[in-house]
Amino acid sequence: MTILVTGGAGFIGANFVLDWLAACDEPVINLDKLTYAGNPETLASLQGDARHQWVQGDIGDAALVSRLLVEHRPRAVVNFAAESHVDRSIHGPGEFIETNIVGTFNLLESVRGYWQALPKGEMDPRVCGDDKALTQTAFRFLHVSTDEVYGSLAKGDPAFAETHRYEPNSPYSASKAASDHLVRAWHHTYGLPVLTTNCSNNYGPYHFPEKLIPLMIVNALAGKPLPVYGDGMQIRDWLYVKDHCSAIRRVLEAGRLGEVYNVGGWNEKPNIEIVQTICKLLDEMRPKADGSYASQITYVTDRPGHDRRYAIDARKLEAELGWKPAETFESGIRKTVEWYLANPEWVAHVQSGAYREWVQKQYSAS
Repeated sequence: MTILVTGGAGFIGANFVLDWLAACDEPVINLDKLTYAGNPETLASLQGDARHQWVQGDIGDAALVSRLLVEHRPRAVVNFAAESHVDRSIHGPGEFIETNIVGTFNLLESVRGYWQALPKGEMDPRVCGDDKALTQTAFRFLHVSTDEVYGSLAKGDPAFAETHRYEPNSPYSASKAASDHLVRAWHHTYGLPVLTTNCSNNYGPYHFPEKLIPLMIVNALAGKPLPVYGDGMQIRDWLYVKDHCSAIRRVLEAGRLGEVYNVGGWNEKPNIEIVQTICKLLDEMRPKADGSYASQITYVTDRPGHDRRYAIDARKLEAELGWKPAETFESGIRKTVEWYLANPEWVAHVQSGAYREWVQKQYSAS
């Protein structure tokens, strides 16, 4: 048995692949287009590991995806592939429409053709698989999405449950909302055995430093300003990436077909508090000679359509599947800062663009 992971060189996807292969020996076919945020250097520890097969390609390439499905006969597809940065979607929405909507459509159609050709019958879908024949009943398509599809919450509003209406406010969140609707429709129309997860803001190792937490760490260490949008009181629910990976494994193992599961960390924090916490940790772990890193905090003009608050209600996932996050924000953010301090070469390669050269060197012949 094997699984196909799309977007497996991105932040969450790469962490998922690493954690999956640390947990079991079931092979992974890793398909990633390698946009700017796709970094196979994150997966360097798997170099030469027969359980991990790397393929550079686009989920919108129906011929490629169909060939991979037929050749490798995965029992599951886990779809992380997406354009995911709100600011970039504001300035260039076309790529988000192409990847998140058209790409998801093409992927679903390729998977549907593969799934319909599988024999009918029973087989228990387990996290690490077994050697029984793959059937339609056992196959799964798990689509990884975001809490941003739900829009914005006001202070005091209940957190997003799976039944909350979709109200996306950016080109990014609108494109992800559309992809969620496509996944739902392919289940109800064609019977494709799908699962959807909507997660809150992830953080942790290997995060591309355009997002809030890694950007603050990298800028602070470089003596640069720490830009905070508006008043910094935008609230997010923060989820340690390895907790997210464990939740996806659990949903893939036991989630009810056609269902949506919200994955959150139960850690609502305003952005300014996140930045201040990072500064305090850096003051402790890597003190500078001229005072606190907090002196580098700079308030900048808020971005258009900036959602004020996200919060995930993850009680369904806990009640049905017994999942809870293992990390508090305090433990997770400490681990994250420690990781960035311990891995300056990875950070430097991302900042300089050298990781693109690493990609060409390692994978040009594959």
